[in-house]
Amino acid sequence: MAARTLGRGVGRLLGSLRGLSGQPARPPCGVSAPRRAASGPSGSAPAVAAAAQPGSYPALSAQAAREPAAFWGPLARDTLMWDTPYHTVWDCDFSTGKIGWFLGGQLNVSVNCLDQHVRKSPESVALIWERDEPGTEVRITYRELLETTCRLANTLKRHGVHRGDRIAIYMPVSPLAVAAMLACARIGAVHTVIFAGFSAESLAGRINDAKCKVVITFNQGLRGGRVVELKKIVDEAVKHCPTVQHVLVAQRTDNKVHMGDLDVPLEQLVFDHQPGDIFGCVADIGWITGHSYVVYGPLCNGATSVLFESTPVYPNAGRYWETVERLKINQFYGAPTAVRLLLKYGDAWVKKYDRSSLRTLGSVGEPINCEAWEWLHRVVGDSRCTLVDTWWQTETGGICIAPRPSEEGAEILPAMAMRPFFGIVPVLMDEKGSVVEGSNVSGALCISQAWPGMARTIYGDHQRFVDAYFKAYPGYYFTGDGAYRTESGYYQITGRMDDVINISGHRLGTAEIEDAIADHPAVPESAVIGYPHDIKGEAAFAFIVVKDSAGDSDVVVQELKSMVATKIAKYAVPDEILVVKRLPKTRSGKVMRRLLRKIITSEAQELGDTTTLEDPSIITEILSVYQKCKDKQAAAK
Repeated sequence: MAARTLGRGVGRLLGSLRGLSGQPARPPCGVSAPRRAASGPSGSAPAVAAAAQPGSYPALSAQAAREPAAFWGPLARDTLMWDTPYHTVWDCDFSTGKIGWFLGGQLNVSVNCLDQHVRKSPESVALIWERDEPGTEVRITYRELLETTCRLANTLKRHGVHRGDRIAIYMPVSPLAVAAMLACARIGAVHTVIFAGFSAESLAGRINDAKCKVVITFNQGLRGGRVVELKKIVDEAVKHCPTVQHVLVAQRTDNKVHMGDLDVPLEQLVFDHQPGDIFGCVADIGWITGHSYVVYGPLCNGATSVLFESTPVYPNAGRYWETVERLKINQFYGAPTAVRLLLKYGDAWVKKYDRSSLRTLGSVGEPINCEAWEWLHRVVGDSRCTLVDTWWQTETGGICIAPRPSEEGAEILPAMAMRPFFGIVPVLMDEKGSVVEGSNVSGALCISQAWPGMARTIYGDHQRFVDAYFKAYPGYYFTGDGAYRTESGYYQITGRMDDVINISGHRLGTAEIEDAIADHPAVPESAVIGYPHDIKGEAAFAFIVVKDSAGDSDVVVQELKSMVATKIAKYAVPDEILVVKRLPKTRSGKVMRRLLRKIITSEAQELGDTTTLEDPSIITEILSVYQKCKDKQAAAK
C-alpha cells in the first residue's frame, strides 16, 4: 500500500514540480543550516534515523538506495500502462556502462501521455500555447492532442517511416511540435528535437549524425516579434543531408515559402478552449527541460502544460507575469538567467500583475545566485510560494537533487538544490578518485547507482558514453559538476568542473567568483571566464551588468574587487572587470561564455556558430566596449 501511495505522490511531484575549489564553498546567502546527524557510511547522504517513520522522506530515500528493485518495481507497475509486464526491474553495471531497467517490459510513452487521460477526461486541457503575441493563447484538449498525434503518426507511416527510423523535429515551441514528438514515439520512430535557432550547418550536422529520414518544420517561426525563416534554413541544411527523404512543412504564418520535391505540406490546426490546471515551464522543447517538464512529465500525469513561444521581455519585462495572471498558472519553472534579467527591470513589472494562482516556483539550468533566489521568492512569490532550485542534466532525464520532495514543512535554503531525489545516491570524489567522507566538504559530484530515468547510451557510439560518464571515476556516474556538502548533508552545486581557472597554481571555479560578484546589490548579472596570463598562467576576466540606479560604475568595480578578495582570496580578484549593457545569451537564456572568451583572446573573427544567440548584435556591442577599454588603458600607459 505504501508503494501505491508513493506512486501517486511521485506522479503529483512530476506533474506539479513538487568550479571545484580546493576549499569548501561558502554557505549559501550567509545562511547556516542547523546541525544534523553525520553522513552515512559512504559519505554521500545524511544518515537516516533509526526511528524514521514508514512512508517518510528519510525512509523512502533509504529504501530507494538500498532496494531499488523493491522501490521502483511497484511504482512502475502501478503508475504506468504496460503492454507487456517486465520480468526484471533493473540490471545495471556502471563499470561497463550497462543500464537496463524494466527488462522484458513493453510500453508506449505516447499512450501513457494521451490515451489513458482521454479515456478518463477527454476534454481536460493538455496544452496552453502561449503564442508570441500576448493574449492570443490557444488551448488544446487531451482528445484533440491525441487526434492530432494519430493523424501525424499516420502521415509519417504513409511516407515510409518505420520503427527505429530517425525523425528530426526543427520547430519552435508549439502544439504541433509536441504532437510530432508523441507521433514518433507512438510508431516507434526515434525523434531528435533540434532547437529552432540553430543554423543550417548545425542543423545538417545533427540530421547527419542521426541519419534522419524525415524533417518536420514550420514555414516560419515567430519569436519576440521577429520572423524566423525556418523553412529556408531547412532547405539549406538538407542539401547536405543525403538520408532525408521528406520534409513535412506546417504553417505558422500566412506567408508562402518555397516547396520543393522533398516537401510535404501539413494542415494548420485549430483548437477549442477548455479549463484545466496549469503547469508553466517556459523552457524550449529543443532542450531537455522542455522534453521532460513541458511535454512528457506533465502529459503523463494528466496536467495542463503551457507552451511558451515568446521571450521574457517581449513586448515588455512583464510578459511572464502577465501570462501567469491571464492563464492562472499554478507552477512556474524557469531559468536563473531569465530571473536575473528580469530583476534588472525592477519590481514594478511583477507587482503590476496578479500572481495569486502561483503555488510553486522552480529554477533550472544553472546554479541560481542568492539575490535572484530571494527576488523570485519575495517579489514574484510574495514570500508564500515554495521555491525549489533543481539540479539535473540532459543525461539524467529528470530532477535529481531538489528541496522537494521532503518531509512536510522541511526547510528550504536559498540557492541550494539540497536533497537527492528517490534513488539518487550522490557521492563526492577527490582528485585521486577517492570518496570524500563527512560534511563541509567539496568534490566532484558523482552518482553511485543507476536510476530509471538516466541515459542508456549515445546513439551509434556506446564507447563514447562509457568514456564520458564512467571512465573518470570507475564504478560511478560522473556528472561533470562540482558540489559542496553542508554540515546537514545538503548538496550545493558549485558549477561545471571544466569551468576552472588555474591562477598561479590556485584552482578556482568561475562560478565561485560569479557568486561573490552577485552579492553586490548593483550587479544583477555577471560572467567570469579564464584567459591566458604571462605571469599567472591564467587570470580571471569578469563581464558585469550594472543596474541603471547604481551610480558611478567605477566605484562598483572597485567594490567588487574588494568583495571578491574578502569572500574568496586576493588571487581570485579578476584582473579585468568590464561593464556591459547585457551578456550574450542563447534563446533559452544561457550565457555563451565561449564567445566572451573569443572576444578577449582576439579571436572575434572566428566566433563559430552564433545562431543560437537571442540577439547577435550584442557581439558588436561588447566588442565596442572592450575596444574602448583597451584604448583607455593604452592611453594611460
